[in-house]
Amino acid sequence: MDFEYSDKTKFALEKLSGFMDEHVYPNEATYYEQLASFGADRWRIPPIIEELKGKARAAGLWNLFLPESQFGAGFTNLEYAPLCEVMGRVAFAPEVFNCAAPDTGNMEVIARYGNAEQQERWLKPLLDGKIRSAFAMTEPEVASSDATNIRTEIRRDGDSYLINGLKWWTSGVLDPRCEIMIVMGKTDPDGPAHKQQSMILCETNAPGVAITRHLPVFGFDDAPHGHGEVRFENVRVPASNMLLGEGRGFEIAQGRLGPGRIHHCMRVIGVAERALEAMCRRLMTRTAFGKKIYEHSLWEERIADARIDIECARLLTLKAAYMMDTVGNKTARAEIAMIKVKAPNTALAIIDHAIQAHGGAGVTSDFGLAKAWSSVRTLRLADGPDEVHRRTITQLELKKQAQNAGIELKKR
Repeated sequence: MDFEYSDKTKFALEKLSGFMDEHVYPNEATYYEQLASFGADRWRIPPIIEELKGKARAAGLWNLFLPESQFGAGFTNLEYAPLCEVMGRVAFAPEVFNCAAPDTGNMEVIARYGNAEQQERWLKPLLDGKIRSAFAMTEPEVASSDATNIRTEIRRDGDSYLINGLKWWTSGVLDPRCEIMIVMGKTDPDGPAHKQQSMILCETNAPGVAITRHLPVFGFDDAPHGHGEVRFENVRVPASNMLLGEGRGFEIAQGRLGPGRIHHCMRVIGVAERALEAMCRRLMTRTAFGKKIYEHSLWEERIADARIDIECARLLTLKAAYMMDTVGNKTARAEIAMIKVKAPNTALAIIDHAIQAHGGAGVTSDFGLAKAWSSVRTLRLADGPDEVHRRTITQLELKKQAQNAGIELKKR
């Protein structure tokens, strides 16, 4: 693997970084001021977002994801990684470039598995940034880390399907621009474990769809994006809304979650970098017990560990992205699982030390560290909890070691 970025990536990275410097960082305060001005009605879009989206699109910084697709900008996962990291430095920045979750994953699903009609109806407006979407998979009544537990029913009824079930942590469903959901449920509860599930497109305003409550994260509402609990009661959708075919839900999920997981990791490295910057600035400008705080040996150790861990996480992210591009997501399973554990835990430790460096100010909203910590903490659960990814890593490692040692493992 060549550690140097390609010329294409360097050019895009310079252009993207310049855009962030000129338009995004200076408007961070504006975004939150506009959001605060809405008062209790926070499920509205700050005008600065659409303004910045227009500028980003005009600059050619639009839909930078979607490798190997006619719809994207033509970057591989490896080329996209440093761009995604830069976007991750500001919470709302990915949307500015139409590279925000869960839309990216949903667009990849429709681009890869959707038919021409589905792509025309839903993919095009998503690619244009005119609407937003949600992904409804997790359920409150079962351990959704094992997706075979999912209970939501998708039953064929003539030329339609009826959806019945309860979902939660459906991110983005409260956004007023959210018009479409990808719903995962069971079409064949008696079939083989990994052939029971299917994915289907469901409009958010379809009769029988009810957002029953908003789910805050450590007290933060994440408006205007947010996370919702959604009930489906005899929701009728056309049979043509089925993605790929009945029983293909797990196949689609694996295709969707691989890129989704690594995109989270790319962004979170940007969060970690910014937290380290904030920590260092604070330590260099504050005095305690007669010397600058950074001169205390404890902080020298923390700063050094932060830089080491960020570099480790970045290199593992790049390796996983490289393998996804060259040998495919299935072969890169271990690397994807490893970085999904490593990156959020690395960022959380650095943000925690940055909070400590800021003292009481660190837990306020003044520096954004508390919000950053809460957002990153969810990533130890989103797209599979740490325990599931560690299980995958362990199984693959034991399989490799058993083959090397000529030992037969019990099938699990």
